[in-house]
Amino acid sequence: MADRKDTIPAEIAALSFEDAMRELETIVQQLERGQVKLDEAISAYERGAALKRHCEAKLAEAKAKVDRIVLAADGSIGAEPSGLT
Repeated sequence: MADRKDTIPAEIAALSFEDAMRELETIVQQLERGQVKLDEAISAYERGAALKRHCEAKLAEAKAKVDRIVLAADGSIGAEPSGLT
């Protein structure tokens, strides 16, 4: 069973990497300024943590795709089969 902290809410999972990073940067700026109430800061921190996990997962996915890129003997670029369906 997945821990609640490891799950990413659907609305965050639907975000592109760029959109998630933009929102995460906004949250960090708000928290750094200290202009939010404690309850709001806690909620923002929790959302920020989920955004961070989402961004890390997107980066890992992109890295895996790049790692599968191969250069053939004829100089053409291809990809190793991922083994995933």
